[in-house]
Amino acid sequence: MSTRRVVVTGLGLLTPVGNNVEETWEALTAGRSGIAPITQFDASEYPVRFGGEVKGFDPAGVIEPRDRRNMARPVQLALVAADEAIRRSGLKLASEDPERVGVVMGSGGGGMHLFLEQYDVLKTRGPRRLSPFLMPNFIVDAASGHLAIRFGLQGPNLAVVSACATGGHAVGEAYEMIRRDDADVMLAGGTEGSIIPIMFAGFSVIKALADDNEHPERACRPFDLNRRGFVLAEGCGVLVLEELEHALGRGAAPLAEIVGSGNGNDAFHMANQPEDGSGASRVMRMALRKAGVAPEEVQYVNAHGTGTQVNDRAETAAIKDVFGELARELAVSSIKSMIGHSMGAAGAIEAAACVLTIREGCIPPTINYETPDPACDLDYVPNRARRRDVEVAISNSLGLGGHNSCLVFRKFRA
Repeated sequence: MSTRRVVVTGLGLLTPVGNNVEETWEALTAGRSGIAPITQFDASEYPVRFGGEVKGFDPAGVIEPRDRRNMARPVQLALVAADEAIRRSGLKLASEDPERVGVVMGSGGGGMHLFLEQYDVLKTRGPRRLSPFLMPNFIVDAASGHLAIRFGLQGPNLAVVSACATGGHAVGEAYEMIRRDDADVMLAGGTEGSIIPIMFAGFSVIKALADDNEHPERACRPFDLNRRGFVLAEGCGVLVLEELEHALGRGAAPLAEIVGSGNGNDAFHMANQPEDGSGASRVMRMALRKAGVAPEEVQYVNAHGTGTQVNDRAETAAIKDVFGELARELAVSSIKSMIGHSMGAAGAIEAAACVLTIREGCIPPTINYETPDPACDLDYVPNRARRRDVEVAISNSLGLGGHNSCLVFRKFRA
């Protein structure tokens, strides 16, 4: 087994509650919702008219105006979040061997909005009027490609696509690349620009979305008896991962250590999980085993916690299966209650939340929790953040298609 240790040295966040790490963390620990009526398109005729938008997003200073016009929103979010993560890490990329720095950047849908816009052009104005920028910018790997070009990174580079588990898998794969000595530094994360009509219409048709249009900030209520679905959101999370000796050699201060990752599938259904959570429990066990972490060492689970009936029951069952009686001692919370579900970005944003929880000794709450569900009977850190020293935290991401991810983070000790 590899002895190369991997630490997190930088974070970058764009979420419905903040356009950087400080704003996002302050809002999460204050229990403040970023769910609001949609402004990016006219949703007045849609069954659900609210979501989690990144508000006031301005890439000035990172992306030139002429480039922005032809760049998909997920790519823009990724470039800005990565710029923040690199600045926070203190990395001087000009001093690094570019072949030893790579990118794993995932997205569930990529630049779907560009594809749909240009399809309309094709149908109404003909094939010669398509934008020459369409093909290289709507594809899912556009973000990972743009990051490599922007920062001059020639190391391992790929785009992960595994629906709602994408961000977790991206961070996990980047971690494994450093462990097996393919790179010394990796940018890892997920990005999503999902506030588009077809996404809201499609998820509404299968009745997956919470529908409280009168009180959007209260709509997402993971683990609550009266939960009615998830809230669609956008956002981006980027982590800088480094091999420990590389980080210490340049004087970096690790925020946390990533010590394990799990990857598996339910092999059950494209849109539902088995109610016993068996797929999720398998990846949690895998991640803990690879990390060399015993269940009793874990204090916090950052839950996938979407707010759907099936997901929350299944994830609760999985946690109880893995931790047994120890599950009652765990703090389990879902930040989706405040920022919604950013699909391919969710796992990366939540991984960053785990790092911050360990670093700051504060667990963000599950807001809108009012009525306990007998089938969901753990400590979900209801409504108020909790000060607690967290040595080990895990982050679960469970995706459409049965994709499951689990990441294990530990407080850094030299």
